[in-house]
Amino acid sequence: MRGLVVGKFAPLHKGHQFLLETALNECEAVTVLVYSQPDFPAMPSEVRASWLRIRYPRLEVFVPENPPPNDASDLEQREFVKGWLLARGIAVDAVFTSETYGEGFAAHLGVTHRLVDLERGRFSVSGTQIRADVHGLRDQLEPLVYSHFVQKVVFLGAESTGKSTLTQRMALEYDTAFVPEVGREVWEQKAGQLELSDYVEIAHRHRALEDAALLESKRFLFVDTNAITTMFLGYAYEGDGLPELTQLARAAETRYQHVFLCDTDFAFVQDGWRDNAFWRERAQGLIKYDLAVRGVAYTLVSGDLETRVMQVKAALAAH
Repeated sequence: MRGLVVGKFAPLHKGHQFLLETALNECEAVTVLVYSQPDFPAMPSEVRASWLRIRYPRLEVFVPENPPPNDASDLEQREFVKGWLLARGIAVDAVFTSETYGEGFAAHLGVTHRLVDLERGRFSVSGTQIRADVHGLRDQLEPLVYSHFVQKVVFLGAESTGKSTLTQRMALEYDTAFVPEVGREVWEQKAGQLELSDYVEIAHRHRALEDAALLESKRFLFVDTNAITTMFLGYAYEGDGLPELTQLARAAETRYQHVFLCDTDFAFVQDGWRDNAFWRERAQGLIKYDLAVRGVAYTLVSGDLETRVMQVKAALAAH
């Protein structure tokens, strides 16, 4: 038997999952159509479909083109699905829904209707409720889905500008995860003797840590430096860079919802690995130039640690 599920899944929540798992348990194959017109800019249909594909590999998930508007009549909606299935030669035996419209929808397609938990006795939640308070209702979402709504916050700046300290402190303030600077670890391990390929590895490792930390984050993920910084240091110390690192740096231009630049008004601290205060000022100027050329907007944070914490909090609240 082949089942059919149609929905927005905006976002995919435990109620949706119960419906989908019921269909999977009762059918040999399940076709899922994901669409909304208008779509959700913060989570487009293709993104929502990817959640289903990753979470349930057995599902056959499609995003139909040119669907009818959400406020179209029931007849128009049903005809669209019927025509879409017919054009692709997909024959279904049952429609699975948790809605009162399901009976008429199934009858229009000439198939059985399988009504699942209409009263929402198992999971009394809706996509509308979650969109209104996605962080408050994150327990209704799998980490894969909730991570999409976590905002990535990155701290940039030259060496000895307080990035690491501020990154960790902000994670404590918001009871969430943070990602340390991978480059520093590799630099110490290799006693500062890095090759161009090392910078690419650093950028990949750093990004992988971000992806993993997103699944453990709440509202924000705080990040110490990124691939832009890694590429800058590669050119500064090695005089060159590899194309792969350039691509990773370019991707970092839009990867973060918030970019903070730590000022050089902190006293320079020599820990045995850093250059000197003169180089710090030059590097800071070049970082500002690079961000300007890339068109990356940032917020400058200055002062002592507590002042910087307040500045970051105010910027995040304003956003």
